[in-house]
Amino acid sequence: MKSLLITGDRSGSGKTSITLGISAYLSEDYTVQPFKVAMDYIDPSYLTGVTGRMCRNLDSFVMTPQQIQDSYNNACIGADIAIIEGVRGLYEGSEALSDTGSTASVAKMLDQNVVLVVNAQSITRSAAAIVKGFCAFDPEVKIKGIILNQIISENHKYKAKTAIEHTTGIPVIGAIPRSEEMKLTMRHLGLVPYLEGKNDDEFLNRVKKVTEIIEKNINTDALLDICKDSAPSAKKPDFFRPLDNTDVKIGIAVDEAFNFYYNDIFEILPAMGAEVVRFSPVHDKLPEADGYILGGGYPEMFAEELEANSSMREAILEISRNNVPVYAECGGLIYLTDKLTLKTGWNNLKSDLQYDMAGVFDGETRMPTRRVIGYVKGTSDAKCPLGASDFSGHEFHHTDVILPKDTHFSYKLSRGKGIRDNYDGALKNRTLASYTHLHPVASKDMIKNFVSECRNKI
Repeated sequence: MKSLLITGDRSGSGKTSITLGISAYLSEDYTVQPFKVAMDYIDPSYLTGVTGRMCRNLDSFVMTPQQIQDSYNNACIGADIAIIEGVRGLYEGSEALSDTGSTASVAKMLDQNVVLVVNAQSITRSAAAIVKGFCAFDPEVKIKGIILNQIISENHKYKAKTAIEHTTGIPVIGAIPRSEEMKLTMRHLGLVPYLEGKNDDEFLNRVKKVTEIIEKNINTDALLDICKDSAPSAKKPDFFRPLDNTDVKIGIAVDEAFNFYYNDIFEILPAMGAEVVRFSPVHDKLPEADGYILGGGYPEMFAEELEANSSMREAILEISRNNVPVYAECGGLIYLTDKLTLKTGWNNLKSDLQYDMAGVFDGETRMPTRRVIGYVKGTSDAKCPLGASDFSGHEFHHTDVILPKDTHFSYKLSRGKGIRDNYDGALKNRTLASYTHLHPVASKDMIKNFVSECRNKI
């Protein structure tokens, strides 16, 4: 198997569109396994969509080196090429003086060759200084190729390419022209998720055009030459190996409103003896199950449809009252409040709009408010359906959830904002809802506790 990591010199370098295009056109001839560095859902949705294989997230803040290796090895089974997309700039991480949480840390853990995407807008020779600095900053990171982005002419390309190759000896394997067609569809928290957009012709045409531009302007042979030959273990780690028999059903909300999941969850649950039953809070009736997971997403974009499915909202409220275990993250938390209020001015609204949600928690979600993004560390208490545990995760939202003062919170955060005053994980009956997103590999013991709760529900 071959593998390669593609990263950028900064946020906005264009690495996402470039990685997407490379993954898409390589998938025409190879089985491509995609990965994304860091806790992110939307880029992985595109990489999953264009390759047909579930993208996995690798994050050195929340995962140990062994967990990263295990997730990588497991996902690579059956693949010809692994493509890893970095996050932000190559060296951006959670701290100023360490590479924890960075693309660089994952590149070193997995011993990957790296292609650096450089935003060359308005620079030529200075691009060589950028590349030289990136190489010198951490010599253990193996930068083997450069892709220039935002190129406006052949002369621009020639000068930047010549300067980089002369100064550093690293080949420039692609030069992407500045073009509006390279921009994917955006909204308030980033790209529109692939699952939501895939049924729209204009959306798919944008993805197709990006792929065509990348294929035309990158030297594929040079790219494949840079790929590292590797042979990850073909043996699944135990916590990915499905059991022959399942004895518990867990419903997972997956549709255009709820699709923020780390894909390892769909293998880890069967390995714990749980059958996964997917359902849509927008379209379906609630299926019969022993427990339920409501992931993140964009419920605010589908508030009218979620309100209209009253049978689903009533069923969710009923199973919560009956102590059926429910675990909700972010978008799921929003859905479990009484009301969702969309404020005047957001998304061009002329006045406030309010929608009924499931009403498990007395309280209101307000959108938009502060924009919160960052890593989380905390401890869960013994009342938590996921068990008492230390954990690391991520929060990323543009809302406030206002809950009563007497709400019990199962999470105490030492890092992160949570729902209120560094507390997160609102608990009612056996329903837990939080802004914190957990990675299922890093938090597999907590997931295992949740499965046990579902198996032994009252």
